[in-house]
Amino acid sequence: MNSTLDGNESGRPFCLLAFGYLETVDFCLLEVLIIVFLTVLIISGNIIVIFVFHCAPLLNHHTTSYFIQTMAYADLLVGVSCLVPSFSLLHYPIPVGEALTCQVFGFVVSVLKSVSMTSLACISIDRYIAITKPLTYNTLVTPWRLRLCIFLIWLYSTLVFLPSFLHWGKPGYHGDVFRWCAETWHTDAYFTLFIVMMLYAPAALIVCFTYFNIFRICQQHTKEISDRQARFSSQSGETGEVQACPDKRYAMVLFRITSVFYILWLPYIIYFLLESSTGHSNRVASFLTTWLAISNSFCNCVIYSLSNSVFQRGLKHLSGAMCTSCASQTIAKDPYTVRSEGPVKGFHV
Repeated sequence: MNSTLDGNESGRPFCLLAFGYLETVDFCLLEVLIIVFLTVLIISGNIIVIFVFHCAPLLNHHTTSYFIQTMAYADLLVGVSCLVPSFSLLHYPIPVGEALTCQVFGFVVSVLKSVSMTSLACISIDRYIAITKPLTYNTLVTPWRLRLCIFLIWLYSTLVFLPSFLHWGKPGYHGDVFRWCAETWHTDAYFTLFIVMMLYAPAALIVCFTYFNIFRICQQHTKEISDRQARFSSQSGETGEVQACPDKRYAMVLFRITSVFYILWLPYIIYFLLESSTGHSNRVASFLTTWLAISNSFCNCVIYSLSNSVFQRGLKHLSGAMCTSCASQTIAKDPYTVRSEGPVKGFHV
């Protein structure tokens, strides 16, 4: 996938998905459709999530909302950065050189996805502390410490991928928009190992350890409550429903987000490791795995909106406020029509 010409006599652009090229429009149609579609979904979805968080105060009662909002802002920036390949594929001129654009875009996308991965690890640690140390949780996890943690997440993610500007190799981005990315900028086995050891492996291990223990503790709590209710019902002759661990449902929402993240990123990570170790690359696999991973920036919005009832109420409140605003503007523009039809329900005329 490249916005520049391939150098052949026909002047045909080089497309990673060559079967998507149409001479009538003179650009890689399939790549454009995929990237533009994902860009629109990512930007619109995360803008809605950010607005809902600001309009629903109940969502901010959980300390994990700090990290979820951080992920939403990072995913929004991923969508904005995807405008670069979109404009390039549509032959819009880019003011800076191809090599610099490629490096900056690859670096930015890698940093932003690192922020999401690290935030998910921090969310799992936060839930682990909430369950294992409920009495001291409020003194351990304070707003000031959360803000410091978020700052360190951004700083750490930036430092991990900064060596890509020092000729260490490609930072892991493979959905190459420019030919310089695909043909000149290569991965390096040592830099890949550095990224795995500093980011991928620690984040995955933290998530596995914390959620395994969270669900194990919740299962123990549920069993203890069930045993107590069974003894009480045998003495009093009454039966009651077994109440599950109160944090388990919220932990399940976060676990779904984390699981989908790693499911979508696993093909990309496997391809990244194979290319770095063998030196062989496949342009179609490169494109598909990279943009499958980037699509996670939209999936977070869908999972959270479908799984969290408070978020759903906030979304309905935001939709209702927008509809009310639109109706008010309509009344202001055409008051005579409203008066002739009688008072509108829900409005005081």
